[in-house]
Amino acid sequence: MTQPQPLFRHLVLIDTERYSDRDDVQQAYLRRMLFGIVDRVLMSAGADQSLRRRADRGDAVMELIDPAVPLTDLLRALLRDAPAELHAVNRLAAGSAQLRLRAVLATGYVHIDEFDGWVGTDLNNACRLLDGDPLRAALRERPDDYALCVSESVHTGIVAHGHLGIPSDEFHRITVPSKNGPLNAWLHGPIPTATPAAPSSDPRPAPRPTVPQPPAASPTGLDFRGTNNGVVANRVEGGITFGDRGGRP
Repeated sequence: MTQPQPLFRHLVLIDTERYSDRDDVQQAYLRRMLFGIVDRVLMSAGADQSLRRRADRGDAVMELIDPAVPLTDLLRALLRDAPAELHAVNRLAAGSAQLRLRAVLATGYVHIDEFDGWVGTDLNNACRLLDGDPLRAALRERPDDYALCVSESVHTGIVAHGHLGIPSDEFHRITVPSKNGPLNAWLHGPIPTATPAAPSSDPRPAPRPTVPQPPAASPTGLDFRGTNNGVVANRVEGGITFGDRGGRP
């Protein structure tokens, strides 16, 4: 059996928010809109059908893009054309058919086997960025229905160098937890203010904080804070300070 050879590809992953909350008719509509947006965006970057390969994930698509397509053109299209195409679709859609998208751009090596299966650590990591809490939280807080992040390799090779139409100061570092360790990535736009906390590995409930209680006041207004104060056999021993509870004479 021939061992599959790794291919270097640009990786574009786009997912639909709250897809499973819709009924079958709405899901079918959202898929048509998603595929149309992705096709138009990739065509604007110069990635025609001969230069890309698609995997359909129902509510998401994964695209392997031939490296003959410049990564700068691909990123510009995801920054500029994807939000514009999404806005054009949503402005004519009913509230129940609004489309909100998360997108990831990465690079790496992918094996394609005889079953048309895709295998590769770089692809796995891109999927983890797509499904990670930081990108999900960012989309929840965005008014424009779109959130994009890029992998560390895309940032190092492209974003950090200030290419035309790729504003490096609009990208911010994020860390995405995964079962194989944290992944560094770069989010376009502001960091979300409310990112869900990672669950604790300790199943025991956290102890309740101890709140210090003020000393009980004497009902007579007497202060028994002297040395060796106390009440023994109906008599008071130790120094006694007369005055109110605030300490004023």
